[in-house]
Amino acid sequence: MSPHSARLDYTRLSAELFKKYLDFSMAFKMDEALAVLVDIRASQLNACAFCLDMHIKQARLRGERELRLHHVAIWRESPLFEPKERAALAWAEALTRLAPEGITDAAYAAAREQFSEAELSDLTWRVAAINGWNRLNVAFRQAPGSKDQMFGLDKAGLN
Repeated sequence: MSPHSARLDYTRLSAELFKKYLDFSMAFKMDEALAVLVDIRASQLNACAFCLDMHIKQARLRGERELRLHHVAIWRESPLFEPKERAALAWAEALTRLAPEGITDAAYAAAREQFSEAELSDLTWRVAAINGWNRLNVAFRQAPGSKDQMFGLDKAGLN
């Protein structure tokens, strides 16, 4: 089997669970520009081609600059991100790559400098959601772009 061929369509086979998880993922009330940066970074770390493709297209449709999208992978060295974005990306990395000691007090304090308690709670749920999507799509090898029409991403013109 090619590494690029899907294994099964979990969206169809577990349609009710897919719909509920999608509804959960759509319920977040946070800055979408920030949320998509978090989604992109977690997807990079998890090597989820499907989600990375999807969230790059979402970002472009929302008007995100191309150079910033290229810089997400190097956000620490890039001058293109604001402190709140940096804090969100650092938090996303800490939660995506859980260390044996868990989330350190220093990582938590850095995130709290930029986010209220409610914002950090919402951000943490967002990171949990994208990590779940990444795991589903990596496990079942969903092809990048295969659901573009369903999600309206074909309008991004990035085929």
